[in-house]
Amino acid sequence: MASNSLVGKPFPMVDGVEKVTGRKVFGTDMSVPGMLHGKILRSPYAHARIIRVDASEAKRMPNVYAVITADDLPAKRVGGALRDEWVLARDKVRFIGEPVAAVAAGDEPTAEAALRAIRVEYEELPAVFSIEESLKPDAPLVHEELGSYEPSPYIFRFMRPTAGTNIATHIKIRKGDTEKALLEAEWAYEDTFYYPRAHHCYMEPHAVLAHATEDKVLLWTNGQGTFEVRAHVADFFDLPQQKIRVMNTGIGGGFGGKITPKLEPIAMALSRCSGRPVKITFTRQEEFAAIGGQHAARVKIKSAGRRDGTIVARVMEVTWDAGAAADRGVSVALLSGAVGASGPYQIPNLKVDSYLVYTNSVNPCAFRGMGMQQVCWAVESQMDIIAERLGMDAVAFRMKNAIEEHSRSATGEVLRSVNVKECLAKLAEAIEWDKQPQEPNRGKGIAIWHKFSAPASSSAAVAKMNGDGTVTVLTGASEIGQGSTTVLAQIAGEELGVRLEDVTVVSADTEVTPFDHGTYSSRVTHHAGNAVRLAAIDAREQLLNIAAELLAQHGAAADQLEIRDRRVCLKGKPGVSLPLAEVTLASQSRVGLPVIGRGGFRGAGRYQLDPETGQSDVPAASEWIYVAQGAEVEVDPETGKVKVLRLVGAYDCGKAINPLLVHGQIEGSLMMGLGSTLYEKVELDNGQVMNPSFMDYLIPTVLESPPMEVFVLEGKPHELGPYGAKGIGEAGIVAVAAAVGNALYRAAGVRIKELPLTGNRVLEALEEQRQFQLQQGGSREKFEGPRI
Repeated sequence: MASNSLVGKPFPMVDGVEKVTGRKVFGTDMSVPGMLHGKILRSPYAHARIIRVDASEAKRMPNVYAVITADDLPAKRVGGALRDEWVLARDKVRFIGEPVAAVAAGDEPTAEAALRAIRVEYEELPAVFSIEESLKPDAPLVHEELGSYEPSPYIFRFMRPTAGTNIATHIKIRKGDTEKALLEAEWAYEDTFYYPRAHHCYMEPHAVLAHATEDKVLLWTNGQGTFEVRAHVADFFDLPQQKIRVMNTGIGGGFGGKITPKLEPIAMALSRCSGRPVKITFTRQEEFAAIGGQHAARVKIKSAGRRDGTIVARVMEVTWDAGAAADRGVSVALLSGAVGASGPYQIPNLKVDSYLVYTNSVNPCAFRGMGMQQVCWAVESQMDIIAERLGMDAVAFRMKNAIEEHSRSATGEVLRSVNVKECLAKLAEAIEWDKQPQEPNRGKGIAIWHKFSAPASSSAAVAKMNGDGTVTVLTGASEIGQGSTTVLAQIAGEELGVRLEDVTVVSADTEVTPFDHGTYSSRVTHHAGNAVRLAAIDAREQLLNIAAELLAQHGAAADQLEIRDRRVCLKGKPGVSLPLAEVTLASQSRVGLPVIGRGGFRGAGRYQLDPETGQSDVPAASEWIYVAQGAEVEVDPETGKVKVLRLVGAYDCGKAINPLLVHGQIEGSLMMGLGSTLYEKVELDNGQVMNPSFMDYLIPTVLESPPMEVFVLEGKPHELGPYGAKGIGEAGIVAVAAAVGNALYRAAGVRIKELPLTGNRVLEALEEQRQFQLQQGGSREKFEGPRI
């Protein structure tokens, strides 16, 4: 490592000024000469057979250059995990908002008029709108041909669809003997919890610009994975990948919602048809109609144990609403619904069944937290319920059962860099757990959890030395606002002994940058960061070898040299040195080649679980991060409004490469969690999104932002992370709902098992509590009736 230190410093984002001054070009800003505007015709039915599509009138309209339907596209299904979708609906539609046709015109009003000119005749079919309906034996099938679908070849193969049903996949965890443990247990409690859909609500909607010629296809996208887009488009259109160049524009937020290529194939098809560049930008209403947000979940949980508080068994059934396509729902069902569902606890006997179930609604996709907040809401709420019934302190109950270093996970993995007890201890101290509020209607709540980083994925990087001693880093990872450009520049600068301003990061261009699986699941710092570090080390070794030749008269060997403040110095003899620029220039003039370092990294996790038990000695994730979340709330008994007075948390990040960005990521994640807890829910009525705008869909603003106390723990660096770092971008969201729900119970005495915790829902619970107490003869016993 070079002697100057950039790692651990709170640098502001290197692209921050460019963004706040409006110079950054985002997807919605993109424009090229001759560009047409694309629009998509969507289904008004949740489930219907397509009888006829007549686009003849639209094709005759002036200033309309392309009109396409399924007949104009390859007859290939697509999908993130299972090929269960059409780019444009073929034969039938499966949700309101499914794309049926698309047009390209010289301006947006003409494109919209062309959509209205397309005539589609439908035959409406019976539909299913909930997981309960979908699982009935006689339920209408969303996918009649489910048994014949193929797994996606380029993303994810962990699919077990059940033909003749609406079950897209069923994943099992079996550990120990749960039946025996339940029979021998001294207590057992069973509960059911519900978590609704919420939307990503990124600032910038989806935007894609496609220009297809005979020689090359150019795609500008604000998606989260350029190489996935290229693979998807090449496969769909049967083109060699070198004929397709995918480039990221600036990205105004993603949170998982911009991983799956939704627009790119349609924009490309319109460009091929028209011979002109075509841009498609979603409206906010289309975002809600086409992107389903996070998966709604029903979590049934039964826990059993001994009187001393030891949990001996846990049985869970987690059912996820997939909508009309599996997409990333299989990742959610596997990693959160099965592998991580039982929480950061040592439980010797586990039985977990995770189901991903089709319904006739827009399919959800990846979402920050990747399903962990849904299961955490259930498990950590029940942990508080059990602790109270056993007469145990909530912190002590968790401490007794929490995992430790070298504990085994639900799948049998030996865990390392485990910091959950330290997080919980720090939280208990910071929130003053031993001092519950004395004011009426106030309470504190806690929750702990864990979050995986993406397994089975890879990153590569290049560190290129320029003739003046500056550095250009090439990475395929997308910068979506999380600050990866800054962090990767810090890593490169750390190893090469240069200033942060000497490093330029070029990202996510399939023709320029090396391969990367994309930006998702808190993987960029861990995966791309490792790749950049290895590339910089490679470049540094080349530099030191060249410098040793230049300093041969001083008897300098490469291992006796170091890079300090943009100079190559002989260790112990600072007077013997060369400017770094002289060394890099010498590499070009003497050898004729620049110094180019290369690095690659593949995450440790693998999808190698036994299909019947879910057990494996191979890690299921590249890393696990740990969270202890606290909340203090006040409840207005007249309105039911829950006011969060403060959020306090301790978060395990291994090593904070940039503490400022770590805090920013955690605070933003906390706000997303608070939104899902108190305000947000995608309201569906027979498959129709009823609140598809920010006028009707409530998200927290700065006015609803409570004071936040963030404690970043660096005591247990991860052995495989760059400098011990772990990904932290999703840490804040996973445990907010459970902490607030537990605080609500302590403040008002009502246990609510369905989100969001709106004023009306709390008032209903308070009224049920009053009725319950009257039936108990005026008892002050707290109410734990079902809130379903």
